[in-house]
Amino acid sequence: QVQLVESGGGLVLPGGSLRLSCAASGRTFTRDTMGWFRQAPGKEREFVATTTWNYGRTYSGEYVDSVKGRFTIYRDDGKNAVYLQMNNLKPEDTAIYYCAAGRAGSSPFTVEGYDYWGQGTQVTVSS
Repeated sequence: QVQLVESGGGLVLPGGSLRLSCAASGRTFTRDTMGWFRQAPGKEREFVATTTWNYGRTYSGEYVDSVKGRFTIYRDDGKNAVYLQMNNLKPEDTAIYYCAAGRAGSSPFTVEGYDYWGQGTQVTVSS
């Protein structure tokens, strides 16, 4: 059974930092697309960041415009994990953050491009 388990959420002041972790089990996701989405109250789940295999020897990271320069996605295939480093957090970043894993070559920017989802971790940015 495949499981994705997120951790690292919490309450942080504006301008602060958090690192989200996602540990996968049940299968490995080497060279598969992995990503982070978020959902704020009353809003649809939205793409935040993705890491995809670029058919070279590295992964590429892509981000929604609102987090570029502040968030960094990276992965450790040896630990079967993906991370989201979030710096300079803003109140509008408040949401439940979800880790997702998909297939190499699938659309990395949409919910439909992912086969597996974690249960989510709450991030609240407030003074």
